[in-house]
Amino acid sequence: MKIRPDPGLTFDDVLLVPRRSAIRSRRDVSTASWLTPDIRLQIPIVSANMDTVTETRMAIAMAQHGGIGIIHRFMTIQQQAEMVERVKRAENMVVEDPISIRASATIAQARQLMAEEEVGGLMVTDENGILLGVVTTRDVLLAETPSDSVQTVMTPRERLIVASKDETLENARRKLHSYRIEKLPLVDEEGHIVGLITTQDIVKIEQHPDATKDSRGRLMVGVAVGARADDLERAAACVAAGADVLVVDIAHGHSDHTLQMVSSLKKRFSVPVIAGNVATAEGVRDLADAGADAVKVGVGAGSICITRLVTGFGVPQLTAILECAEMGHRMKVPIIADGGVRNSGDLVKALAAGASTVMLGSMLAGTDESPGAPVVRGGRRYKVVRGMASLTANIQRKAIEKGEISEEDWGEVVPEGVEAVVPARGAVADILHQLVGGLRSGLSYAGARNIEELWEKAEFIPITRAGMEESGPHDVEKF
Repeated sequence: MKIRPDPGLTFDDVLLVPRRSAIRSRRDVSTASWLTPDIRLQIPIVSANMDTVTETRMAIAMAQHGGIGIIHRFMTIQQQAEMVERVKRAENMVVEDPISIRASATIAQARQLMAEEEVGGLMVTDENGILLGVVTTRDVLLAETPSDSVQTVMTPRERLIVASKDETLENARRKLHSYRIEKLPLVDEEGHIVGLITTQDIVKIEQHPDATKDSRGRLMVGVAVGARADDLERAAACVAAGADVLVVDIAHGHSDHTLQMVSSLKKRFSVPVIAGNVATAEGVRDLADAGADAVKVGVGAGSICITRLVTGFGVPQLTAILECAEMGHRMKVPIIADGGVRNSGDLVKALAAGASTVMLGSMLAGTDESPGAPVVRGGRRYKVVRGMASLTANIQRKAIEKGEISEEDWGEVVPEGVEAVVPARGAVADILHQLVGGLRSGLSYAGARNIEELWEKAEFIPITRAGMEESGPHDVEKF
């Protein structure tokens, strides 16, 4: 038995000491940082792989605003892969392999396919992929005879404006505007449909210039996997669907089965692998040696996590980040601070301690884009959030794995998380705006033009409870 001489610190135990700054405006700093050595984010924020935080809508919104979302794994493999596909189709420079339908299909089938794929139009092709026409929502929406064929309502090929597969985005913009059309099919010399450029995608590109995108102009997205044998199948399906990063999602990431899974994923797939969670430098070292491209740090720090109460194990989050980041920087492995962040000041402290990015759960759970169930209490709107080691999350996972649950399954669970509600907070864009604004201010107080300079210039000072109380509103009546 041994005991460390110094107490562990969390965000409320310290402040950052202001430094001389030559920064005149918050616009003069960069908030870009590395998620992995190959993935650069314009804002250092990752939405958590929790089933009340990140599914398709959240992943799209996070990538559009310069961060990234990690889709949780508490669903079937097919469902997770389909969510990845939806994210990858949400925004493109060119839609490759656009969704098509045969001319002989019915209007009812076209409506159903558009609803399932969440698209506003379909390419109509023959059995060889030759473009015959285009059918859109307005063509089928009010059709009186759903059993009629798509051919009766589509815009035929001879009336379409098309372009070659090598069309530039600027030329496509001119054609879309000149002919007042919304979709520009791309065809090869034989007339096969090979791509699609839409007005909506061009508008999205202009609206979100800092979006996190892959080399083909699609939004980037990560997925969580476990450490069981069938999680290799889950990873394979998600990578095939376009996932850009895999996250080994284990409560105690410094374990042999996690290390083995990281090694297996690195051998089998070419996408980056993030692993965690750990709270020690040794955990970072071992995961990096196993091949992890980034490491998640945080054991028991989350607002809906009770691991420390149930098991007695954990490290206060600021200390965990400081120790893990030292090893991460040495091994050139980015650190993701996961848990404990409640405001932009905590975000700045986590990054100043050496993290490259910060993962947020409960802070985003109340947004419109989160999949948590909405509830009303006392006339106010809330959304449900739960830890992934909570009772209901464990039972849901067993149900997915076994197809059914029994009384014994309920009795076997020892929860390390809770179910709760958080206030409804509106669009995630508003939350990100406040967080990034606070980060920009924090960088200016440190005299740092980017996060790497923040690492070098940051100086923490421990504070007392009185110092913490002094940091907030005091001696006034709030209204």
